Amino acid sequence: MYKIDKNKFEDIVSFFNEDIAGIKTGRANPAFLEGIEVEVYGSKMRIKELASISVSDSRTLIIQPWDKNSVGPIDKAIRAANLGLSPIAEGDIIRISFPQLTEERRKEYIKLLNSKLEDSRIRVRRLRDDLKKNIEGDESMREDDQFKAKEELQKTVDEYNKKLEEISEKKEKELLTS
Repeated sequence: MYKIDKNKFEDIVSFFNEDIAGIKTGRANPAFLEGIEVEVYGSKMRIKELASISVSDSRTLIIQPWDKNSVGPIDKAIRAANLGLSPIAEGDIIRISFPQLTEERRKEYIKLLNSKLEDSRIRVRRLRDDLKKNIEGDESMREDDQFKAKEELQKTVDEYNKKLEEISEKKEKELLTS
C-alpha cells in the first residue's frame, strides 16, 4: 500500500504560519520582528539572537539587548525594515509601540493574508500533482491500489487545505478585532 508522507504538507503549513506572523494585527507580537537582521559584530544576526523581546502591554514590545552596544544597530535595523514602526531607544532598552490599525490598513492586510493563503494552496496543489504522478508512475501498484492511493492523497490535500483555511480565518479575525 502507498504511504503518503505528510511532512511536506506540514512544512507548507509551518511556512504559512511563519509567513503570516509578520502581518501586523495592531497587537504587540515578538514574531513580528522575527525576520529582521541586525548588522553587528561584523556579521548579520537576528534580533532574537541579540536580545530578549517581551510584550509590555497589548500594544508595546520591549527589546532588551544583552549587550548595550547593540541598542543602536537594533534600532537602525528596525527602522530600515520599513515595517511602519518607530522604535524608541531608552537607555539600554528599545520600546516599540504598535499604532491602532485603520480600516484601510486592515483591508490591505486581509488582502495580503488572502494572497499568502492562495500561494500556500498552490504549493499544496503542486505537491499533490507531484505525488499523483508518482502514484501513476508506480507500475508495481495494481490499478485499484492506485485509485485508493489517489483517494487517500486527495483526503490529505483536503485536510491540509482546511488547516490553512482555519489558520487564515483566525488571523483575519485578529486583524478585524485588534
